[in-house]
Amino acid sequence: MVKNAYIHIPFCKSKCKYCSFVSFPKLEMKEQYLVSLLDEIRFYYKGETLNTLYIGGGTPSLLSESEINSIIEQFNTGANTEITIELNPETVSEKYLDNIRKIGINRLSFGCQTFDDRILKIIGRRHDSQNVENCVNYAHNVGFQNISLDFIYGLPEQTIDMFENDLKKAIELDISHISLYGLKIDEGCYFSKHMPDSLPDEDMQADMYLKAVEILSKNGFEHYEVSNFSKKGFYSRHNLNYWKNNSYYGFGAGAHGYVDGSRYSNYTTLEEYIKKPTAHECSHRLSEQEKLEEEIFLGFRKSDGIDVGAINSKFKIDFDEKYKYILAKYLASNHIEKTQNGYKLTLNGVLVSNTILSEFID
Repeated sequence: MVKNAYIHIPFCKSKCKYCSFVSFPKLEMKEQYLVSLLDEIRFYYKGETLNTLYIGGGTPSLLSESEINSIIEQFNTGANTEITIELNPETVSEKYLDNIRKIGINRLSFGCQTFDDRILKIIGRRHDSQNVENCVNYAHNVGFQNISLDFIYGLPEQTIDMFENDLKKAIELDISHISLYGLKIDEGCYFSKHMPDSLPDEDMQADMYLKAVEILSKNGFEHYEVSNFSKKGFYSRHNLNYWKNNSYYGFGAGAHGYVDGSRYSNYTTLEEYIKKPTAHECSHRLSEQEKLEEEIFLGFRKSDGIDVGAINSKFKIDFDEKYKYILAKYLASNHIEKTQNGYKLTLNGVLVSNTILSEFID
């Protein structure tokens, strides 16, 4: 039974210079898109009461309150369902936030990226730092308690001191959750063909990450996943579902899902998706070995790491024996440490996690 759903809203007013996500400045296609999106939901959704519903993008806050409601009302939700929406700060008002709260949204994720107005312009964001501050205050005013801010570190011309100021400003705003992502310039984004000057190098990015862990841990935030920090009781339940390797629906252009042992992805262009909303572009049924590797890869992202007993029971293996050489190597180098239930990455291990985790893949 699938109890989690992701909805992709692929519209933006303009494309940020670092963005390679499925998003388009084609708002004239919004109405057609929503028709196809609802068709897809009705075709696949089996009526389960959802644990989490996440509306991401793109810029979901370009939808009206009634358009958001038309999506939410397709699902069975309860008092304990976490319903998140991503918002760009320049697109929302206090009234808008109050209205979406009334239709069931109970968790907000604002795309802040930085509080430095000059860098915001360099990376092509449409908001400024005051917009973010206003939005968080509006959210508090209308009764939201579960508020997250996204930040990117390693931005052009960014220093550790500037990043530290970003984090301190976020703490002052009394939010409950922070997500941090190191800048990655992927093929297809503006920066991939127009490389910005003064990019912090990998060592500087690592120092920024370590500084964030230090600052946030001193200010009541638990580092519960590689990129995520939360006040007690405010974890992103939706994202934890991914890292626990559980199933979820993915609806919308470019959305990914994991249902009945198969991972699938939808068409990534608006035109193809609108024509074929119930046809997946790709679908792959995972082998037992692939499921095991994903369990390990995703589990190590959590601060409490992997539960060896659960993995042994689920996959009928002896984890310590199967991976004894890899474990011995990284235990000795202090990149992995033993826990009560299994193993987890140390902070040094997190910094080179891709290298370590690649060794668990056959």
